[in-house]
Amino acid sequence: MTKGLEKRMDQINRLVDCINQLSRSTQSRSIEAQQLVKEIENRDRLIRQLRLGSQALRTRLALQEGKTGRLREQLRVAEQRLKETEALLRTKHSEAVALSDWAVDLRAQLAAKQAELFKLSDWGNAIERAPLRYSIRKQLYRISRRVYAWLPLTAHQKSKLAHRLRSWLKRPKATPGEPATATSLIPLQSLPPPVDLAVPSSQGQPTILMFGVIDWHFRIQRPQNLAKELARAGQTTFYISNNFIDDDAPGFEAEPLAGSDRLFQIRFKVRGAPPIYHAPPSAAAIHQLCQGLAMLLESANVGAVDCIVQHAYWFPMARRVPNATLVYDCMDHHEGFGNVAQELLDLEIALMRRADLLVATSDWIEQHGKRENRNVKVIRNACEFSFFRQRPDKVYQDTENRKIIGYYGVIAEWFDLDLVKQVARTFAQHLILLIGSDTVQARKYFKSCPNVVFEGEVPYASLPYYLHAMDVCLLPFKVMPLTLATNPVKVYEYLSAGKPVVSVKLPELSQFGELVWTVEQPTQFISAVRNVLDALPEAGATRQARQSFAQGQTWQHRAASLRQAIATLPLPKVSVVVLTYNNLELTKACLDSLLTQSQYPNLEIIVVDNHSSDQTPSYLTAWADGHPDRIVILNSENKGFAAGNNLGLAAATGDYLVILNNDTVVTAGWVRGLIRHLRDNKEIGIIGPITNNIGNEAKVGTHYERIEDMPAEAAQMTRARMGEWFEINTLAFFCVMLPRSTYEQIGGLCEEYGLGFFEDDDYCRRVQRRGMRAACAEDVFVHHHLSASFNALGASKKQALFEKNRAIYESKWGTWVPHRYRDA
Repeated sequence: MTKGLEKRMDQINRLVDCINQLSRSTQSRSIEAQQLVKEIENRDRLIRQLRLGSQALRTRLALQEGKTGRLREQLRVAEQRLKETEALLRTKHSEAVALSDWAVDLRAQLAAKQAELFKLSDWGNAIERAPLRYSIRKQLYRISRRVYAWLPLTAHQKSKLAHRLRSWLKRPKATPGEPATATSLIPLQSLPPPVDLAVPSSQGQPTILMFGVIDWHFRIQRPQNLAKELARAGQTTFYISNNFIDDDAPGFEAEPLAGSDRLFQIRFKVRGAPPIYHAPPSAAAIHQLCQGLAMLLESANVGAVDCIVQHAYWFPMARRVPNATLVYDCMDHHEGFGNVAQELLDLEIALMRRADLLVATSDWIEQHGKRENRNVKVIRNACEFSFFRQRPDKVYQDTENRKIIGYYGVIAEWFDLDLVKQVARTFAQHLILLIGSDTVQARKYFKSCPNVVFEGEVPYASLPYYLHAMDVCLLPFKVMPLTLATNPVKVYEYLSAGKPVVSVKLPELSQFGELVWTVEQPTQFISAVRNVLDALPEAGATRQARQSFAQGQTWQHRAASLRQAIATLPLPKVSVVVLTYNNLELTKACLDSLLTQSQYPNLEIIVVDNHSSDQTPSYLTAWADGHPDRIVILNSENKGFAAGNNLGLAAATGDYLVILNNDTVVTAGWVRGLIRHLRDNKEIGIIGPITNNIGNEAKVGTHYERIEDMPAEAAQMTRARMGEWFEINTLAFFCVMLPRSTYEQIGGLCEEYGLGFFEDDDYCRRVQRRGMRAACAEDVFVHHHLSASFNALGASKKQALFEKNRAIYESKWGTWVPHRYRDA
């Protein structure tokens, strides 16, 4: 019994233990469950927070999207305003350029008036001081002209006599930079040039007009060297001297120059013979120079021209030369001289902007020029290699047999006197040889340096005599704006002789590499000179390397580069629209003149035929075949003058558009002539030429009876009026040119007028309504047969068409004002 009780107690105890374990396990699970509940609650809180955060984020995103939309709208408005501002800036820039040019013209006129007053005052004072002398000179002047005219000599013999007398009467050379003058009992202007100037044919090449900065005989520089090489290449070259002949009458003297039968120096007659360095030309001087220039072009029978300008004074004349390409050969940074009148600097800026090609002699000038002109070409200076390479039989000798440290060139404000004095004192045992015009009293400065020898200015032909005696050549310039822009000619010449060169460091010296010693500090300059002297005598290969470089840098190379730069100039495209209706022979003559006389390579010819009944369509088709710049449009009906021309204008791709009747014959250089006026006068919206036959002020009196005689008379007439134009109320559309900007603003011709009459009046009114001017060019002539197509209608039909279209015109523009001829 006891055992059974114990057994049950054991079972009860095990059961209690199980219960306890189960209780502990349940308690543990309960704790875990509580923790799980807490985690679930925490997760729920996090989810709620995330949902709230997400909702807030969505709200913020929505707000941000609204702000972004508003910013996009603001950006779009800002971009629109920016475009409008850019357009306004372009307009303002154009206005500023126009105002600048106007200011230049006003300054030039003011300076001219002041100069005229000063000259008048000086002239009056001179007469007052010596009235007898003035009277005698005046009488001798008249007598000398009569004697010269009476002399029984040929024109060539008279020219040679005039040249000898000028040489005999000439004064010693003037101060550098100033024109030389002459004095005698017989004034130079009493020796007129021959009437005809015998010039070899240019064989289709443009004639060169080189407007120089010095007289040919004053000092041989870049202008003369380029002129010689251009003439040797076959281009007739007229070198225009800055030394004028004092005469009231227009004219010129021509002097044949050595080196080519195509090379001449021209001296123009200008009252008072003003210097070109101090002020722009007066209005009177411009007028007289243009008359003299016209006489030269007529005398030499000049066609196409390349005007190469080397001083801003010439710009008002050069810009007027007919059928010309305008080149500004910018040799120096003129502002760097410090003594150039502001009026001339302003005129130079106008020249830079207007030039078809701006030639820069250095990278510095190139960067300066690119601010004013997109067509800039660097053509550096050079040398006459064969002239400087050849050692003369006799060269300069130092009496003490010292080594020679030399320099030749003008000794002016850019010459570093202090640096050369250091060289002289450091190398007191050697000779410092200075050759050139002294404009800064350098002799006085070097008085304390007995080893410095001045030879003064010597003839160009004597330079090798001194150069080949030098052991080291110097370029001792100050570093200043003027020299930073300089490409020094003398370095090419030094190297041609194989000489070692020591120079201050200038940008243009980098092209020479190790052939030239370039240094920045005076101590380095002295060291470089010492190193060169210590290395003497040099190896032949070293000298040969310098000469080999110079041999590829000649004026012949530079002239070829200049010719190439002019020949490859980008030209604006010109589209000529010719409307035809029968009259095939007239059409042939018109198209032939376009091809042979325009002398303009970027020309597009568009012929629109108004359903001709003769052989015109087949001829035009054959004429255009194989020529992409010839476009033919054949209409299936006669659409009339306005609609026919509108088809051509719509097909045109040019920068300038021309409407040309098929009963016209154009003359040499007519395209460039009309373009020149549109470029120089932005207010002109449409322009036409003068002619022999039209019903308004464009008609001029002519004498030719045969079309073969027309070109010569037209050339004489237009040369005498070079650069001239006048405003005209209505242009007759036998020949008009308009920039594409005008066409884009105005559109095509009004087609309400049907076959023709009054569409030209209508178009001119539309141009004028836009604030632009209609102009007639006095220096462009186009022959016109007049109404060849309309004459076929008969008098009654023409009159009926005229009255009908007049009514259309007056309904739009009010009472029609009949055209009139110019005043007699």
